[in-house]
Amino acid sequence: MKALILNSGLGSRMGVLTSEHPKCMTEVSPRDTILSHQLRQLAAEGIEEVVMTTGYYDSVLMDYCESLDLPIHITFVRNPVYDKTNYIYSIYCAREYLDDDILLMHGDLVFENEVLDMILKSDESCMAVSSTLPLPEKDFKAVVKDGYVQKVGIEFFENAMEAQALYSLKKEDWKVWLDQICAFCEAGNTKVYAENALNELNGACHIKALDVKDLLCAEIDNQDDLSSVSAKLKAVENRIVYMTFATDIIHGGHIAIIKKAQKLGRLIIGVLSDEAVSNYKRFPLVPAEERKVMFENIAGVYKVVDQNTLSYKENIEKYHPDIIVHGDDWISGFQKPVRDEVVSLLAEY
Repeated sequence: MKALILNSGLGSRMGVLTSEHPKCMTEVSPRDTILSHQLRQLAAEGIEEVVMTTGYYDSVLMDYCESLDLPIHITFVRNPVYDKTNYIYSIYCAREYLDDDILLMHGDLVFENEVLDMILKSDESCMAVSSTLPLPEKDFKAVVKDGYVQKVGIEFFENAMEAQALYSLKKEDWKVWLDQICAFCEAGNTKVYAENALNELNGACHIKALDVKDLLCAEIDNQDDLSSVSAKLKAVENRIVYMTFATDIIHGGHIAIIKKAQKLGRLIIGVLSDEAVSNYKRFPLVPAEERKVMFENIAGVYKVVDQNTLSYKENIEKYHPDIIVHGDDWISGFQKPVRDEVVSLLAEY
């Protein structure tokens, strides 16, 4: 899979913030710009190939990407008439590099890790939509029928859902759309959205409407958007995620679930005391203090703390986690009362 990031627009509605660089280089947190946030997410998911369209301040953008020093190869494609065309023509300029499954996104889009995870795990082509957000007056809506996107545009309101230009496209579906994009551009229709070409296909490009509900997935068009999205991103990144471990040995399955939990926010790991472990299985081979050190040495773990009992109550009340991560083995069996207590405690705040 390749990612296609569209960064050839002028970003004029951002005012002075885009006077010296493209909109995608606007800061959304003390650590990241819109673009660095996107690229770090892609790198974390193992996506190594990116096609990026450019235009306004293209040399500044290229130098910036190089400075990030991420394990990603970026092919830059300049739209020579970026100020006279829409991004449909930028895609057309990049067409020779797009013979693959494609993760397509606008360069002004900010989304949380869970959204990207959902998009990439879809076994069908899909587009991010929301059933819980209100329909915007001037931004994209998707007309949805039987769970699939029929049309995308700013003008649709009937049978529509709020939508963002974040797509995962299987090669066969993408080829159908790309062929129509090429036909539009070769006919001189270069000032419209790429979605205008999609709409002409009447559903022949099979794109599932992937409902991300209230998860963060929003574009930044102006300074008000920047303020709102930055605040939401800060809240996402400051979420407290909590897990508990009793294990003596960390294996690949543990690392996988830890990595997933890290994507959800700041991860606190509770290490069960020797007494708590011995109450439901054998006495641990590795004492609790040494088990804590194991987890403290895993990159991305925010904090490691003691959990003195099987009950999460004490640590939930102390740390107020937003999310508890656990395997599905506590849905039934002797750990079910523990799970029920966790659900009840989380519901209190």
